[in-house]
Amino acid sequence: MQGSFKRPDDSGAFVTHRDAWNQGPQTADDGFIAALGHPTHVHDFHQFLYAPLGCVVVTALGTDHGLSPSVGLWLPAGVPHCARFGPDSLVMAESFDTEPHVLPYTEATVVNIGDRKRRMLLSRMRSGRTDPGDAYLFAALTDGHERCLALPRPTGGPARTVTAGLLRDPADQRTATQWAEDLHTSSTSLRRAFRKETGLAFTEWRTRLRLNRSLELLDQGLMVGAVAARVGFTSTNGYIVAFRRHFGCTPGAFVRASRHSAA
Repeated sequence: MQGSFKRPDDSGAFVTHRDAWNQGPQTADDGFIAALGHPTHVHDFHQFLYAPLGCVVVTALGTDHGLSPSVGLWLPAGVPHCARFGPDSLVMAESFDTEPHVLPYTEATVVNIGDRKRRMLLSRMRSGRTDPGDAYLFAALTDGHERCLALPRPTGGPARTVTAGLLRDPADQRTATQWAEDLHTSSTSLRRAFRKETGLAFTEWRTRLRLNRSLELLDQGLMVGAVAARVGFTSTNGYIVAFRRHFGCTPGAFVRASRHSAA
């Protein structure tokens, strides 16, 4: 069913479209993303977007956000955005009234979708419910650390086995080559699968996972050195450098800012 997806209208209901977004030329920058998409617009309600199938890119205030089965996106009310849809994409949109739903984000924010959230979203899609006042769903979709990095997950094969192992133990020091040997596959195939299915190299994916886990430990009050060791960094300095590169500040500055905002 080429070019089919579901796109919500402004009421939050689902509208099915076929082929409309597959017409027109593709650009080198877009790759496999269709050149046509949803033009820039705004909503007076909060919206959560999720793509259980295919590839979708949402652009908000000049920043591209890639959606996937493991990454969703919050769009606060009033944020201008547009979207590009890949072939055979399926898009879910959950809309929430600004009252009484207080969104903890003021800009477009990616959210990692684990098994629990995925089951909730897919169950809601199958039921056809579009209640803009679902407090339980809103709470579930805003649960988690607001600063987490996007972490798409592979959908099958050895790459999925590796990510499952790292999610259990982010401090696992096995390299891609060592993982490949343990799984009786080639390191080239494993690295290629990571790049294709997540858009990230194996080492970058692992670094993002470790940084995300470190946020929880910092919030618990652990010292920076202890956090670095707990999540698998071989040196405190290496952790600080990676943290600054991804979050724009040091772990210590992050902790101070968190305490200030909570005061």
